[in-house]
Amino acid sequence: MDYHYPPDTLLFRREVRQWLQDNLDDELRGQSNRGAFTAQQLDALRQWNRKLADAGYAAISWPAEYGGRAAGVMEQVVLAEEMHRADAPAALNPIGLANIAPSIMTWGTEEQKRTLLPRMRRGDDIWCQGFSEPDAGSDLAALRCRAVVDGDDFIVNGQKVWNTLGHFADYCELLVRTDPDAPKHQGITCLLVDMHLPGITVKPLTTLTGADEFAEIFFVDVRVPQTALLGPVNQGWQVAMTTLSNERAGVANLHLGVRKKIARLIQAARERKIDGQAVSQDPIARQHLARAYLYGEYQKALADVCIAGELNQRPPGAESSITKQSWSDIEHMIAETSARVLGDEAHRGNWGDNRLYSRATSIAGGTTQINKNIIARRVLGMPKA
Repeated sequence: MDYHYPPDTLLFRREVRQWLQDNLDDELRGQSNRGAFTAQQLDALRQWNRKLADAGYAAISWPAEYGGRAAGVMEQVVLAEEMHRADAPAALNPIGLANIAPSIMTWGTEEQKRTLLPRMRRGDDIWCQGFSEPDAGSDLAALRCRAVVDGDDFIVNGQKVWNTLGHFADYCELLVRTDPDAPKHQGITCLLVDMHLPGITVKPLTTLTGADEFAEIFFVDVRVPQTALLGPVNQGWQVAMTTLSNERAGVANLHLGVRKKIARLIQAARERKIDGQAVSQDPIARQHLARAYLYGEYQKALADVCIAGELNQRPPGAESSITKQSWSDIEHMIAETSARVLGDEAHRGNWGDNRLYSRATSIAGGTTQINKNIIARRVLGMPKA
């Protein structure tokens, strides 16, 4: 690929590696920040987030004026690699830091930037996205959650669903329809909503793995002050695109978790014995493991394309959609391979959870069907029909 690690990033790698060695407690290793945690784990993750923020690692891509390091692409790559290497949990606000903060920096008032961003960076406030609805997921512009102006407030009524961290969130970047007569991509407004306002009800959604990772949120006559407006009224679609463009930029790091999982699967196959022989020595099992390994390396190659494109300032293309689609396919392959290689062990513990959770990768970050449409039209030049 047409990029390399500059010398200064090698120094940064040593710095991060040493800091993690000195500051990461063993009980935090492997802890997810997705939202499937207990209140006690949440408190520990908040403390960890504050450590990351104090060290300047919680939001290194942010401009210095907002508490970041204005880090370049390769520094961000190095930090992600070292965090994965140490099995360290990421900052507690994955959606807030990566997706919502850039929208606040782009569209927000100075008051919003000054009051909201520091608390987000330290994990004092947790954020969620109020985008998807029961009838507006892949077709986000079909959203129907309404807001009408009443004096100095918006009055919000409606429902949102599949809100990651919604049951822990203090704030929500909420898309509402403010002009029902406008074309569906217009007439949408974005609000930064305090989740503790009267009239908001949050219900956790238990996933197939038994974890409460998502929530659905109900708004009944919720009075949201007009100071919570992000961007112009009826131009929320442009704000949403700012948020989603940053969400999709994160696909370059997906290979880290995939390749680590494949390495664990290969090691498990070496340790599992059938009739005194390691499963990894079985010719059919080896074929499945080799295929998973090669697809993991392919995922890394796709990530390199994304990173090289950003480094060389190439305009964004469809590579993020291709990378996301490949990630979904590989996660399914890993789940199937674990069943073939590990037998009953694949139905229990972490491997069992992984098999169940792999189904979510067809939806998270854009459904398989939508991604295939993007690839077909932008890469293959196929017509819409």
